[in-house]
Amino acid sequence: MLSRSITRFTMTGLYYEEFEVGRTIEHEKRRTVSESDNQRFCDVTMNQQPLHLDAEFAADSQFGERLVNGLYTMSLAVGLSIPDTTDGTIVANLGYDDVSHPNPVFHGDTLRAQTTVLDKRETADGERGVVTMTVEVFNQDDDLVCEFERTALSLKREFAADADDA
Repeated sequence: MLSRSITRFTMTGLYYEEFEVGRTIEHEKRRTVSESDNQRFCDVTMNQQPLHLDAEFAADSQFGERLVNGLYTMSLAVGLSIPDTTDGTIVANLGYDDVSHPNPVFHGDTLRAQTTVLDKRETADGERGVVTMTVEVFNQDDDLVCEFERTALSLKREFAADADDA
């Protein structure tokens, strides 16, 4: 007879109570964006914008070279921020707002992110909370390349413990 063991994963995210309005979290993980990353993202999302994919076209643009897809940059930032914010403690992402891309991202840029908690409020039933954060993305020169607000529905510790016991 085979024995099955279930390993619980350690959640690194914050419960609702642990979010502090005004707190800025510097995410340690960074990522250098490759041409392949950009190409695959464009392929998967069926985005055929030549500014992202055509070197000759992009060379004639104001940027002089291909740009990394802005939605890739935003998605990467969410991924970089999750371990320190909502890993295992989120119920759902509720929205992404006020997205801006003030500077371009190029192949070979190394990106990092930071999150600042803007607001939090309990849900009407008091069992969860809504947390709004701003995520800022910087390149290796500390130029801001993307910024957006992320709103998440977060577990409260006491109710997460009840769910674990069920």
